[in-house]
Amino acid sequence: MERLIYIIAGEPSGDLLGGRLMAGLKAAGGGGLRFAGIGGEAMRAEGLDSLFPMAELAVMGLVEVLPRLPRILRRIDETVADIAARRPAAVVTIDSWGFTGRVQKRLQRDLPDIPRIHYVAPMVWAWKPGRTKTLAAVLDLLMTLLPFEPPWFEKEGLRTVHVGHSVVESGAGRGDGAAFRRRHGIVPDAPVVVVLPGSRHSETSRLLPVFAAAIARLAPRHPGLTVVAPTVETVAAEVRSALAAWPLPTVVVEGRAEKYDAFAAGNAALAASGTVALELALAGLPTVIAYKVSPVSAFIATRFLGLKLKYATLVNMVMDAPVMPELLQDACRPESLAEAVATLLDRPETAAAQRQAAAEAMRRLGLGGPSPSARAAGAVLDLIAQRQRRI
Repeated sequence: MERLIYIIAGEPSGDLLGGRLMAGLKAAGGGGLRFAGIGGEAMRAEGLDSLFPMAELAVMGLVEVLPRLPRILRRIDETVADIAARRPAAVVTIDSWGFTGRVQKRLQRDLPDIPRIHYVAPMVWAWKPGRTKTLAAVLDLLMTLLPFEPPWFEKEGLRTVHVGHSVVESGAGRGDGAAFRRRHGIVPDAPVVVVLPGSRHSETSRLLPVFAAAIARLAPRHPGLTVVAPTVETVAAEVRSALAAWPLPTVVVEGRAEKYDAFAAGNAALAASGTVALELALAGLPTVIAYKVSPVSAFIATRFLGLKLKYATLVNMVMDAPVMPELLQDACRPESLAEAVATLLDRPETAAAQRQAAAEAMRRLGLGGPSPSARAAGAVLDLIAQRQRRI
């Protein structure tokens, strides 16, 4: 009997998880599975025909979301209607709780017989601990990336499974740097800085100008400096246009293989905070993390919503140490970014220490253990089987 699983991702990091989950489900479920939902390039590669472009949902920051809210609300209605028409065996939402949570709440109200699963727990240990009750009220299963997360939700009666962080199976550490340099005409001894200004317009619009100014400060101190910018389809045109004006050699690439080869070719990275920091850690590329949202969004998050994080980067959280320097909000200035990257380029001992600590963080996140996507796929199929036995 063929079964349809509906999967929804709202941003590129979720799309990567979705693509790996789909591959894991195919491996575990044989040929009896079909997929529908919302995703990007990784999920399309596994056979998904997205209901609408995922890029419409790839926005972050309270102020940045507001202009798009009417369209997002319409997309919620459209998504729920599509699920009602298809009647899938289960709905799996991935991260992006601002959108996916609204979909799940509607499903719990209107289609309660369809199993509801969420992949990636909201950071209740950093802010909004009351959200544990919200998830418990609408979900049948929560799959978490981090080992310390399940108890937060289990105490509310929500079935929660730690599956591990799928970045450990990404292949980010298997890039071919020498081949990348040959393909793009970069001489073997040229210093290469990999820049990753984000996957949403709300990120790139704020970080690209700061990154440009930081690189301009680095270039005179590092003759032959080349910038490589792996990007994704949601912001590729914007990144290409911006880097075309930078006064030094730049290379913009798309696709996972090119990104991982770029990591292997790099000497240091300057990256927006996000999942990519874990990929960089797995690749062993010394990295400086940067991030900026609008001042209003930052004020609301810290003053009204109670966001409290010692670190913004998961590598640093896992190690409880500033393994990757974080320059956020007011600290995200060209001179500070340039100095931090220069330290990684000029001091081999500092770069080596970061690589060592990042490798330990990856081990704590599951590197060397069973495949996280296989564990996630197994959890999804187990829930579906249990539901079907009750019918």
